[in-house]
Amino acid sequence: MTTSNEKTIRVWLVEDNAMFSMSVQRVVNSLQGMVCDGNFSSVEAAFAAFGRGTPPDVILLDVQLPGMDGIEALATLRQLAPDARVVILTVFDDADKIFRAVCAGASGYVLKSAGIDQIGQTIEQAMSGGAPMTPGVARKVLDAFAKLETSQECHDDYDLTLREREILRLMADGLLKKEIADRLDLSVHTVSTHLRRVYGKLHVQTNTGAVAKALREKII
Repeated sequence: MTTSNEKTIRVWLVEDNAMFSMSVQRVVNSLQGMVCDGNFSSVEAAFAAFGRGTPPDVILLDVQLPGMDGIEALATLRQLAPDARVVILTVFDDADKIFRAVCAGASGYVLKSAGIDQIGQTIEQAMSGGAPMTPGVARKVLDAFAKLETSQECHDDYDLTLREREILRLMADGLLKKEIADRLDLSVHTVSTHLRRVYGKLHVQTNTGAVAKALREKII
């Protein structure tokens, strides 16, 4: 049961398929503790809505849109709503789009074929610091990283501490912040502080971006 002290998760949807968009909005609005109060058919329309009120907590973003596509829009969305989790929600599962989205700062990548009934779980996972991905997408991400070739050794240029590397490794293993805190006998606040420092040192803004860069450059 939602109490008055619990924050309602505000969700925006950027999707040009009107029928799918209405279905997702209806599902989100039916879930306890969530509301989809922003529904846009293009990223340009979403950009224009910022500044009119409270920014969203989660943005569900399609890839193929009229005008600017979703992946190209990620950088601007990260600037307009730096605290929001942006989850790609699309039909495209090719490795190039997935990799580009992750490196551009997407907090997750979920296929529409996973089913609308999974939307609530996707939002909750993103809000808890996870990186929601359809299983097939996660496999492609791992395969893409496994095929990356580099002659560089483990980089020390970023000056990560042993604890920061440890937390980054656990994040790469798929653990959420609370799970990392439990594993290392730390508070969630302490883990969050370490992660903010990691983001700053690696010049990224999300956990998926940090893991992508760490694996790409063999930091961990």
